[in-house]
Amino acid sequence: MADVAARAGVSHQTVSRVLNNHPSVSPRTRQQVNDAILALDYRRNPAARALVTGTSQVIGVLVTSTMLSGPTSALLAIEQTARARGYWVSMAGVESHDPGEVIDVISHFTDQGVDGMIAVALTQTAVDATLTGADGLPTVLVTSGEGGDNRPMVDIDQAGGATQAITLLKGLGHRRIAHIAGPAGDLHAEARKSAWQAGVPRAARKLMIQGDWSSASGYRAALALLAGERVPTAIFAANDQMAIGALRALNERGLKVPGDISVVGFDDIEGADCSIPPLTTVRQNHAALGLAAMELLLEAIAGAPARSVLIPAEMVVRASAGPPPAD
Repeated sequence: MADVAARAGVSHQTVSRVLNNHPSVSPRTRQQVNDAILALDYRRNPAARALVTGTSQVIGVLVTSTMLSGPTSALLAIEQTARARGYWVSMAGVESHDPGEVIDVISHFTDQGVDGMIAVALTQTAVDATLTGADGLPTVLVTSGEGGDNRPMVDIDQAGGATQAITLLKGLGHRRIAHIAGPAGDLHAEARKSAWQAGVPRAARKLMIQGDWSSASGYRAALALLAGERVPTAIFAANDQMAIGALRALNERGLKVPGDISVVGFDDIEGADCSIPPLTTVRQNHAALGLAAMELLLEAIAGAPARSVLIPAEMVVRASAGPPPAD
């Protein structure tokens, strides 16, 4: 830094201000310093900086599943927001949801000296393990689970999004609305299923098949629903992959969507607007989720009281939902 200051003709303190994006530096001086940095090929020493400041400018991000579009999109949004705030991300994915593995990951983050952690916890087991392992580490939970009163939490309104889907179908005249649910124990799947159960008549609550988030499971579930005694007039799938699998099954059985049966998904994944027909679905705003998670983490690092944020979901109406066929 002394070499950069000498070449730019400024003080050591001015170089430090430029490196930390301090607003009090004039554009001309900032350019001089940046030119000197490029000419000298200057690189920060993060270990030295951490010793001086007591912070690493690194956060840990724990994701309890990395194979699904929802958590992956959330992770990308968190990482982009963190970088915009001057932080780098150390990410770990845990697919087994084993409490011991979750705690091991958090211990690794602590050994790295991360300033805080964001945990995308998709099961209550993962939530509980995170709360156990993160004692003393500023932590934000991205979850629909029970996190206690002392941890900041953020999530997209899963139940609200599912309620919008059911309200849309009921408004079109559907009463036999089936549900292809996500895996048991998955907090998002459980929230969406509960909203479906609350929104349909009691007799329709038997029209449920459990899937595993995959298109193949949606395909199998739709075939099972068509083989039942009471064939639904609409299917609400807990994610878009299962909805797309259901569309294939309906097509193979010669059923028109939405003329014979309507289909609604959840997530608005890439390509949902290109299915045949384009899929009506619930959109999750992962950019807003990443921004809120990072803001809550910065508040936690600063010692602010914990608070929770619930981000609204958005109904996206396309061609796969319409009125039920006439009896």
